[in-house]
Amino acid sequence: MTRLKDIAQRAGLAVMTVSKALRDKPDVSAATKTRIKLLAQQMGYVPDSTAQGLRNRTTRLFGLVISSMTNPIYSRVVLAIEERAYELGYDVLLAHTLNIPEREEACLRRLLGRRVDGLFIAPVYRMAAEAPIYQELVNRRIPTVLLGHTAPFCNQFANVETDDLLASYAVTQHLLKLGHKRIAFFAGPLTTPWTQERFEGYRRALREAGLDVDDRLVFQAGRTIEDGAKTALQMISESSDATAVQAINDVVAVGCAETLLTHGLKIPEDISVTGFGNILLGEHFGVPLTTTHQPKFRLGSAAVDAMQALLRGQRPESKRLPAELIVRASTGTAPATSRLRRLKQ
Repeated sequence: MTRLKDIAQRAGLAVMTVSKALRDKPDVSAATKTRIKLLAQQMGYVPDSTAQGLRNRTTRLFGLVISSMTNPIYSRVVLAIEERAYELGYDVLLAHTLNIPEREEACLRRLLGRRVDGLFIAPVYRMAAEAPIYQELVNRRIPTVLLGHTAPFCNQFANVETDDLLASYAVTQHLLKLGHKRIAFFAGPLTTPWTQERFEGYRRALREAGLDVDDRLVFQAGRTIEDGAKTALQMISESSDATAVQAINDVVAVGCAETLLTHGLKIPEDISVTGFGNILLGEHFGVPLTTTHQPKFRLGSAAVDAMQALLRGQRPESKRLPAELIVRASTGTAPATSRLRRLKQ
């Protein structure tokens, strides 16, 4: 492995001069910098980032903790963070929690062991008001930015999030304008703030239209395609009179829509279906989904902006970005009577 000493001997210069030239210090001439950098490249020199980190008390590493890359919402968020980190001279260490609190803690401790300069975390939400690992991050003053909504156990940190309440409100309003009054809501995990916000948007739009939430139209659907399919079967078995389904996310909506189509219903002629998130699967589904576009790349970029402020010793403001309603073929005028009940007759 080529060392600074080897380059210095070849160039006939002091090791300190070579080091300064490679770090673009102002007290080395431009001509010398150019010559040293070219020589270092020819000799295959690679800087020792570990040694540099020991000198500077930094590692130029960020930790990024999400549930899983199989969740399509994170693909562009991660891309934005990695691109911005690359521009700033940082590498990103990625870890998956699989939405398990114990695994989340293990991931965070491993990243702390790598002495990362900052953490981006999509929290594993829980009912508890405190989580020891998050309190430890506060005590250790680790620069931390949350990807998503805060909750009591993690509200000490800056975060970036989508305005899920207004986005869900817009979806329900869209269905109401199409004449739907019996709108089923497929909810996500109860512990997640985004489920609560999206349900509140749905409730608020119904209330403004003079309608109450009917508990018989609210289903706990989870977050996966399989969850959406199972919940659609439950809705059918309970002889629901819904004319539209507002799903918690696009993958749940796809699972629901597949089941409804399999049972002979037409979308949107017999029943309308909406999602949330605007992932590629929803756009290219057999009946393209009406949904909301979450600004995923912008959320990732905003997270890096917040991290830069933290590294400068500043307290950044949390960012709440608007989502856009995307109307596609899966929603249409409400039928005169619910087609769902006919399936049970």
